[in-house]
Amino acid sequence: MPSDLLQRPEGAAPATSGTAPKRRTRVFALAEARWAATALALFLAALPLQLTGAPAWSWGPLYAAAYVAGGWEPARAGLRALREKILDVDLLMIVAAIGAASIGQVMDGALLIVIFATSGALEALATARTQDAVRGLLDLAPATATRVADDGSESTVPTQSLAVGDTILVRPGERVGADGRVLDGAGEVDQATITGEPLPVAKGTGDEVFAGTLNGTGALRVKVERDASDSVLARIVAMVEEASGTKAPAQLFIEKVEQRYSVGMVVATLAVFAVPLAFGAELTGSLLRAMTFMIVASPCAVVLATMPPLLSAIANAGRHGVLVKSAVVMERLGQVDAVALDKTGTLTEGTPRVTDTLCLDGSAVDEDALLALAAAAEHPSEHPLARAVVDAARTRGLAIAGTRDFTSAPGVGVTAVVGGHLVAVGAPGRLLDSCDGAGRARAAEAAAGLEDGGRTAVLVLRDGSPVGVLGIADRLRPDAAATVAALTALTGSTPMLVTGDNPRSAARLAAEAGIAGDEVHAGLLPQDKVDAVRRLAARGRKVLVIGDGVNDAPALAAAHTGIAMGRAGSDLALETADAVIVRDELATVPAVVSLSRAACRLVVQNLVIAAAFISGLVLWDLVGHLPLPLGVLGHEGSTVIVGLNGLRLLRDAAWDRAVKDVR
Repeated sequence: MPSDLLQRPEGAAPATSGTAPKRRTRVFALAEARWAATALALFLAALPLQLTGAPAWSWGPLYAAAYVAGGWEPARAGLRALREKILDVDLLMIVAAIGAASIGQVMDGALLIVIFATSGALEALATARTQDAVRGLLDLAPATATRVADDGSESTVPTQSLAVGDTILVRPGERVGADGRVLDGAGEVDQATITGEPLPVAKGTGDEVFAGTLNGTGALRVKVERDASDSVLARIVAMVEEASGTKAPAQLFIEKVEQRYSVGMVVATLAVFAVPLAFGAELTGSLLRAMTFMIVASPCAVVLATMPPLLSAIANAGRHGVLVKSAVVMERLGQVDAVALDKTGTLTEGTPRVTDTLCLDGSAVDEDALLALAAAAEHPSEHPLARAVVDAARTRGLAIAGTRDFTSAPGVGVTAVVGGHLVAVGAPGRLLDSCDGAGRARAAEAAAGLEDGGRTAVLVLRDGSPVGVLGIADRLRPDAAATVAALTALTGSTPMLVTGDNPRSAARLAAEAGIAGDEVHAGLLPQDKVDAVRRLAARGRKVLVIGDGVNDAPALAAAHTGIAMGRAGSDLALETADAVIVRDELATVPAVVSLSRAACRLVVQNLVIAAAFISGLVLWDLVGHLPLPLGVLGHEGSTVIVGLNGLRLLRDAAWDRAVKDVR
């Protein structure tokens, strides 16, 4: 390859980062967040004034402003729904708040307004953050590419202008500008964003490459095979947007019955007001009874019956390293009955490590000497496998000798002079071509054994003769097997492994983790993972997907619930997922599922309590005479009871119990 191919042309910017630039909408850039914060501030300013007996003129206007700030948006949305003959809880909350204010219960109404305004703001923020991550993914694709004309001349052009059949040149450190196939050259491409493979993949003539992947070493001439709008990267973005837009959010119990409850409450309130009037009752008495009915029938207790258990579970999970993004997600976690796991960075640690050090017979070196020799030769290299070898030598406390005449050949390996000996370290398939005799046969046999076990084999030559073979693999997380067993017990079925890695490596890791062979799906592109999830969903399963990479994001979005690994997770995966394991402790997944189920049980308990209070107070108001203060006391008392009951899940004992239940 001519040396001028390795020089970056002016204006061609390198892409050295493996992740997209981070885009993040600020909280107060959202109108919903600003209005909710304003309503909360006004409420908190008015409340102490009222409780300390200050004159009404000092706190009344503050409450009124809180009503307007937090209520105008739900009121507008409710009125729009009403035009479509839909009566939702948002509008009902506004009516209840105004009704409470009309009979002097101004603080109760303001509290309702603040709760619903805050909920709307959180929903808007979650939507904006997901859109940020999707837009940021597009930044992985380079804006320009070097197009090579038929006469060999080069020009820098926008990647959007590339057409099928064009030839582009990809230099070391540049991102591939389009999906295509290598015509000439050799290099090692980091395509973790697309396939999830932990190590760069050697690419040569005839191999497929993807837009947005990073060329590490060597220059490649690539023939474009797909338009920019049809690249794998563009399809990932499209799939995430489609899945996020079409995935029906699980509704909380109160939302599922809100239509009937809303209509019933309005009709009942009007009846309580109108029927006595028709029989000659006084207007004031009828209005007071109707407003009392509105207060006691108000769904405050029902709303709090649902939210405190779920929010308490969210807070408890957060303290133990699991960030659950909303109450809806916490509810959905308890419903899952099937699990799909990514391999690299999820079941495994995502970092290659030396697992085997095999010395060949007659080499006259022991394991430490072999590892030290390989580490010395690899020390100048930036390749991930080289770093794994050097790290292993340092972990053993081995001295790393100096080298000279270091060279690196993409897809082959490295050579260097170490202690007066020419040492070569690299791929057995390439280095063995220069060997002969019994040493070659023994080395080939050792390398094949390692590769059959799912490891990457690295051959070490000294002065042209094989002296040993190193096995390198991504290590299974210590808690992976226990997590798989716990998820199997919780869902009643073995988790499915979905990975872009090779089948042998996937099968080895699956066997170590306790995943059955027929549940291993390897060599998958992002759309293949989505298809696997959708096949399960089509059979009526509620699928939990756990992943960490950009290539996992479409499956995370398409799943019933998605969980991302927090430490090494891509920005898109973290934003697309419904929950994040902050400290990468895989064992917290079954625990949070168990905690979700406990929260859902508490929701049912609270709804029964709330319904009993509301039914009793409503019946008293209808068949007798319920004094307004007593009605308010009963209404607020039920709210406090269900709220405190839901807060039980804040205790560490609740998490400990969830962990114990899955062991």
